Amino acid sequence: MYEVIHAVVPPLLKAIWRPRVLGLQNVPKDGGVILASNHLSFVDSVVIPSVAPRKVVFLAKSDYFKGSGVKGTAQRLWFEGLGMLPVDREDTQAAIDSLETALEVLGRGEAFGIYPEGSRSRDGRLYRGRTGVAHLALTAGVPVVPVGLVGTERIQPIGSRYPKVAKVTVKFGKALDFSGRGSGVPLGRARREVTDEIMAAIQMLSGQEPAGVYNDRAPDA
Repeated sequence: MYEVIHAVVPPLLKAIWRPRVLGLQNVPKDGGVILASNHLSFVDSVVIPSVAPRKVVFLAKSDYFKGSGVKGTAQRLWFEGLGMLPVDREDTQAAIDSLETALEVLGRGEAFGIYPEGSRSRDGRLYRGRTGVAHLALTAGVPVVPVGLVGTERIQPIGSRYPKVAKVTVKFGKALDFSGRGSGVPLGRARREVTDEIMAAIQMLSGQEPAGVYNDRAPDA
C-alpha cells in the first residue's frame, strides 16, 4: 500500500503546493536516521514524507486506524500508505511504547520522523524540545537530520476543515552526529544537551522565535 500511495500523493502535492525543498543531499540514502522537525500543522507528517528522498516513518494517533466502514477503512489505508504507525496517546505507557517502536524502526535501518516539541505550535514559536529525540539518537547510534518547515500552518490553519494552497518551504539541515556524547557525563545531562543542539539547528532552518518553554497543550496533531 505504501508504494501505491507514495506513487500518487507526492506528485499530486508537489503539483498543488510546489514546495521549495532545500538540502535533500543532507538526508542519508540508507541506514537508520532521525528526521527531527518543527511542528506547525497537521499536514507536516504528509509534507515531509512527500518531499524526502526516502521513506520516513511517523507515529500517528491510533484512533486514525480504528475507524469502521468505508470511511474508516479508507482512513486506515491512507495513514498506513503514508508509512505511519499507530500509537495510543491516552495510554500512560504511550511515551515509552512510542520510543520502543521508534527504536525498532531505526534498528531496521529506516528513517524515523519526530517532532521534539511534542505538539504543534499554535502561535508560530518554536517550543523547547523534549529529550525523547536525544534518547533515540544516543540509544540507536544514528545521525539526526534537523528539518525546518516554513508555511505549512497556512495549508490547514487551526480550525480549518479543508487544506488551502500556500507557499511551503522544507529545509533539511546537515546531519548531526552524536556518537560518544553519552559517555563521561550524566545521561540526563547528555540528553538535554543533545536535544538543545537539535532544537538550535531546527531554529536556524525555520527562523522561528524560540518560546523558551515546553508546549504543554494537549497534542492534537
